[in-house]
Amino acid sequence: MSMRIAVVAPSCPLKREAAERVEAIVRDRGDCELLIHPQSFLVDGHFAGPDEARLDALRAVMADTSVDAVWFARGGYGSNRIAEAALADLPDAARTKTYMGYSDAGFLLAGFHKAGLDVAWGPMPQDALRTGGEQAVSRALDWLVGRDPSALEPALQPPSMAFNLTVLSNLLGTPLEPDLAGVDLLIEEVSEQLYRIDRTMFHVTASANVRSAARIRLGRVSDIIDNDPQFAGDELVIVEQWCSRAGIPFGGRAAIGHDADNRVVPFP
Repeated sequence: MSMRIAVVAPSCPLKREAAERVEAIVRDRGDCELLIHPQSFLVDGHFAGPDEARLDALRAVMADTSVDAVWFARGGYGSNRIAEAALADLPDAARTKTYMGYSDAGFLLAGFHKAGLDVAWGPMPQDALRTGGEQAVSRALDWLVGRDPSALEPALQPPSMAFNLTVLSNLLGTPLEPDLAGVDLLIEEVSEQLYRIDRTMFHVTASANVRSAARIRLGRVSDIIDNDPQFAGDELVIVEQWCSRAGIPFGGRAAIGHDADNRVVPFP
């Protein structure tokens, strides 16, 4: 029996072109079945439908006993608005699935992991539109369907977690915040100015929870917005400095980011 993977969009709408490309990949593989919830294509301003529609779709696939995995369609912004409600009175079927995504989906990954669900950072259907996106989608499916170790971030020292830096910063102090003690913590960022990255690292590394991590590793920081005047130091210097100040071991670079080379990081 092939794996049944449900796609929902807790944040922003899935492009139909991306859905068609992923469906073609799945047809060619023949080892899984893709069930794209109609909510994934809704548009309500910034979001893939109102909060209620996004929550209802997510809760529906979580409760569906025929679904083996839930694949978040894309990032953007919005999953935090429904995350706590999605975790209320979890149906038994929700505990039998794997949940995968990255970027804004980090709010759900954190909360779901804290609730004891099986989650992983990894590519999403919308990535099919990136250059090299077919490989990213295939990598995610290789891990979801067969737990292919070649899909993993190659230098993981489990237990590991991965987050977008801004998402991690906004998780701290909320009911979704996971326990980071002893964790190989991977971070990445996209479309931010360096001074904002510096300010966010100040906040993140001030957290006692983050300071309990085994180490921090830095993924790719892409589409950096220009600083005026130019910031003193790049993203690597910023992260190394704040880790040093906080007494957190810095483990170097990591193979994650908002790109087609994004690797899979299963949470413990």
